[in-house]
Amino acid sequence: MTTTITLGCGYIGRRLARHYLDRGDRVLGIVRSPESAAALNADGIPALALDLGSPVPGIAQAPNFTGTRVFHLAPPPDVGTLDLHTRQLVDAFAHLGSPARLVYISTTGVYGDCGGAWVDEDRSVQPQADRARRRWDAEQTLAQWRDTADAALVTLRVAGIYGPGRLPLERIRTGLPLVRPEDAPWSNRIHAEDLVTACIAAMERGADGAVYNACDGNPSTMTDYFYQVADAAGLPRPPVIPLAEAQGLLSAGMLSYMRESRRLSNWRLIEELGVSLRYPSLREGLASCF
Repeated sequence: MTTTITLGCGYIGRRLARHYLDRGDRVLGIVRSPESAAALNADGIPALALDLGSPVPGIAQAPNFTGTRVFHLAPPPDVGTLDLHTRQLVDAFAHLGSPARLVYISTTGVYGDCGGAWVDEDRSVQPQADRARRRWDAEQTLAQWRDTADAALVTLRVAGIYGPGRLPLERIRTGLPLVRPEDAPWSNRIHAEDLVTACIAAMERGADGAVYNACDGNPSTMTDYFYQVADAAGLPRPPVIPLAEAQGLLSAGMLSYMRESRRLSNWRLIEELGVSLRYPSLREGLASCF
């Protein structure tokens, strides 16, 4: 029986691990800290603590990856333009064997600012934020590994994830401002349950070397997203300001999102990978969150 390893067994990884456990597969969740591993084990998910960011990876404690199926959801470092964690993972494969299939969870941020244009997987990659550059570095590192290993690689470029327990409710409650609707960039999302479905489809039948945009295909502006969340939660809509006044009033992270606008096509996810979305728009998705 093939073992399914969820590397970075958090919000999405737990759902994936539970899916494979429920169907009777061998599963291992890998997390950074012993505390997180203990929590997973207490929840019935076999887990191991392994910090890919440590100066000397704990090779002795790592599993044998030979022939396994790996979901790589582990985040990159918080700074820099390189994903040193993925680089160390690939180095570890040289000692521990390579998985048979690996699904990497990347970000649609690798496309950079597209001026609101529709974007499919053939769009050239132009990451602008360091967080996106780290993901692009991981994509390249894994592609180079695939070229030399007898293994299959599938990449999901994932839009903003929302779902139960993963909504900006606290930000809305505090009344922090948003950019007014006419200035707000296009943004994209996917419900957590639909992302899990996409991950499973990528593992089971994704084409080797393929890249798929994981999104619901119904983009809206960032401001509209916050409005819809506020309305669904019964909270007052946040105040809005012109984009020209946003400097100093919005966080650096939010400002970086404001500098990028794109509308993502999910045609390949639906038609080629055969994913059927349970929540094809925010209206259906938010109703499931409360």
